[in-house]
Amino acid sequence: MVQYYLALVILRLSAWLPLPVLHGIGYLIGLLLTAIPNRLHSTTAHNLRRCFPSLTEIDRRRLVRCCLIETARTLVETGALWLRPGDRALALIRSVDRRELVDEALQQGRGVILATPHLGSWEAAGLYGGAQFRMTCLYRQLRMAKLEQLVREARSRLGARYVTTSAAGIRAMYRTLEQGGTVALLPDQEPQAGSGVFAPFFGIPAWSTVLLARMARRTGAQVVFAWCERLPGGRGYDLHFRPAPADIDNADLAVAVGAMNRAVEELVRECPEQYQWGYRRFRRRPEGEVPFYPE
Repeated sequence: MVQYYLALVILRLSAWLPLPVLHGIGYLIGLLLTAIPNRLHSTTAHNLRRCFPSLTEIDRRRLVRCCLIETARTLVETGALWLRPGDRALALIRSVDRRELVDEALQQGRGVILATPHLGSWEAAGLYGGAQFRMTCLYRQLRMAKLEQLVREARSRLGARYVTTSAAGIRAMYRTLEQGGTVALLPDQEPQAGSGVFAPFFGIPAWSTVLLARMARRTGAQVVFAWCERLPGGRGYDLHFRPAPADIDNADLAVAVGAMNRAVEELVRECPEQYQWGYRRFRRRPEGEVPFYPE
């Protein structure tokens, strides 16, 4: 109960603060996370060490610090994106790059699958997609159940529809695509056992979702990758759309999922400091392989 009220106060306070102030607070929190031992720091450092082995130790430490700052900014900006009036939140998106990839597919009567990895501000990208495309989004329920209603209302207030990662939710995603609509999902979230395959991500086998590939194959929907870049100085965000590789709907799931992971990797390389490296992306390992993360 205390955690719920504390989270509520922080969210409502951040909804009133200007974005430059919020990102300044995020900068200070990021520096603190860099200075003291914590799991987020150790996971970020370990992921970057394995995914960017050619970096010098100095460059890697600098990247770890930048990543922790951006992770902190992701957290502190959430209230502004969830609780501000919709027009004020959308006004934070300063430019949109290659939106025609979505518009052309919709004009042809094809459904669109927006693949939005944990890069930049995926909450800002979700608000834009809801307002512009009335998309259906797949999400996992929060661990803090008392916040569930507030978060769902905040995320859906501009037109998005959020469905859980259940059989009913997935059926709703398919119906949206079959009607020529837009859906969105996270292509880099580790799926449950039995719902994925191992495919390379930064050269490392990663347990990866097959849902995107199956949806694209079954419905013929156009897959478009999207991410919202956080601009310096708290100036807002630039939204980027990118085409999916040709093999994204390959009948061979290993080929299709490999193409999906390569596409996510290319986006991450555009702005590696804004990726969620604190996520234990490589937690599940192929049979017989040693654990990726030291406990």
